[in-house]
Amino acid sequence: MRCGRIAVVRFMTLADVAETLNISSAQAYALVRSGELRAIKVGGRGQWRVETTELEAYIQRAYQQTAELLDGSEHGSDLG
Repeated sequence: MRCGRIAVVRFMTLADVAETLNISSAQAYALVRSGELRAIKVGGRGQWRVETTELEAYIQRAYQQTAELLDGSEHGSDLG
């Protein structure tokens, strides 16, 4: 008999991260290599995994940075 629990995904591949953020896998890897997105290497082949909470934290930081950028643009800064 099954308990009826819903499995919660804890880790994502870099391909999953790329799909979620709508970026390339190379860009997702660059985020990990730069330290902007925390990840771990697992298995004998050293595959990268990103914890879903780390991805959410990265997204929140990106929102904060964007808000600060937009706030600065209201005071005479140029966006581009």
